[in-house]
Amino acid sequence: MPLDIAHDPASRRFAVRVEGYEAELLYRRDGGRLTIDHTGVPEAIGGRGIAGELVKAALEYARAEGLRVVPACSYSAAYVQHHPEYADLVD
Repeated sequence: MPLDIAHDPASRRFAVRVEGYEAELLYRRDGGRLTIDHTGVPEAIGGRGIAGELVKAALEYARAEGLRVVPACSYSAAYVQHHPEYADLVD
């Protein structure tokens, strides 16, 4: 099922609600860099690829904005390693 991921630039956050639970990705933006600091998915909705979709949304945002990406959280770093189509974004 497609997820309705919301981006709140003022809060530097991507978020999605699934079955009443909220998953999020938090980032920092410094000049031409977007640093992914945290990706969190509640256990109740884990194992469905939600974290991956959040990271993908952040990477697509970075690409559209012409930003370099620093995958500081372990999940985002692993995601980028397994998805070479985003290697050109990574610092």
